[in-house]
Amino acid sequence: MPPKGKAAAGGGKGRAPAKRKLAEEFPPGEVLTDTGKKAWKLGAPVGQGGFGLIYLADENSAKPVGSDAPYVVKVEPSDNGPLFSELKFYMRAAKPELKSGCPKYWGSGLHDKGGRKYRFMVIDRFGTDLQKKYEECGRRFSRKLVLQLGLRMLDTLEYIHEHEYVHADIKASNLMLSYSDPNKVYLVDYGLAYRYCPEGVQKEYKEDPKRCHDGTIEFTSIDAHKGATPSRRGDLEILGYCMVQWLCGQLPWEDKLQDPIYVRDSKIRCQDKVSEFMTTCFSSQDKPDELQRFMEEVKKLDYQEKPPYDTLRSILQAGLKSIQAKDDGKLVFNVVNGTTSDRLV
Repeated sequence: MPPKGKAAAGGGKGRAPAKRKLAEEFPPGEVLTDTGKKAWKLGAPVGQGGFGLIYLADENSAKPVGSDAPYVVKVEPSDNGPLFSELKFYMRAAKPELKSGCPKYWGSGLHDKGGRKYRFMVIDRFGTDLQKKYEECGRRFSRKLVLQLGLRMLDTLEYIHEHEYVHADIKASNLMLSYSDPNKVYLVDYGLAYRYCPEGVQKEYKEDPKRCHDGTIEFTSIDAHKGATPSRRGDLEILGYCMVQWLCGQLPWEDKLQDPIYVRDSKIRCQDKVSEFMTTCFSSQDKPDELQRFMEEVKKLDYQEKPPYDTLRSILQAGLKSIQAKDDGKLVFNVVNGTTSDRLV
C-alpha cells in the first residue's frame, strides 16, 4: 500500500484495496440491533472513515436522535476489512468498565439494508481531535502539554500492549478529546491495530516487502518502513516522533513525505544519533532533554522486548519538574510563540 499522506489530512486506512465498497448513507431514524439484541437509533452522519460512515446514535426510543447524542456508530459494508479488524480489538480490550484511554465499546452487529449486509460498531462519542487543536495553536503545543499527552499515551499504550495488541498509528488526528470532559484524551482508530502476541506467543521479526511503509509516513516506525509487523517498541518510537513534532512544529523529513525511502533513512539516522536529531529540531536553549532521553531509551529496545513503561514515565515526569510544572489533569491549548523551528534541514 502507498504510505498515508500528511497527518493533518487525517490519513487513510492501512492496506485498503481499491475494490472495497463505500457504505451508503442511512436516513436518520434507522434502527440497528446488535448481537446482544440491543437496538440503536441512528442520527445525522458526522464523519466518514476510509470506507464507512459515522453517525450520531442513541439507545432506541420514540424520540429522534439529538445533536447531543452520547454515542456514535461506525458502519461499513460487511465484506470490508478495516472495521472488522478494529472490532476484534475492541471486543478484546475496550470494555466500558475500564479506564484505559481507549474508546468504550458498547456493541456491534450486522444490519441488512437494500439486499446488502453492513457491519456496525457502537462506541462513545468524542469531541474534537488533537490535530485540529494543533492547527489552532499554530502547529505547536507547549512543553507542558506535550509531556502531559506523552504520559497519557504511555498509560494507554501500556494497556493496549498488555492486551496483546499494538496500535501502529499514533498521531494527533487519532487522539480525541472527550465529548463531556475536554481534559480526557482517547486514542482512536484501531484499523491498523495488530495482535503481536496471540495467546502469549510473540510474533518473530520478519520483513515483508508488501508491508513496507505501512502507517502514517511521517510518524511510522523504522520496523514498519522495513515491512516488519508492528511492535511495542514501534508504538513508542512513533510517540517520540509525535512529541517532537508537537513541540518544535515540524519533523526534518516532512519536506519529502512522498519519498518513503528518504523518510526511512532519515529516521535511521535520527535513531543512530538522537542528539544530532534533537539539535536539528531545537535551538540549544529550547532542546528538551527529556525527549532525547525518551528516544534513547526506546531505541535500546529489541523487537520483542517489553518496554520499561515506568522508566519512560519517570523521564517525562522529570521533564515536567524541570519546567516547574506537574500533570495537574488539565489540558491547556494555547498559541505558542515561535511556531516552527527555523533550524530544520
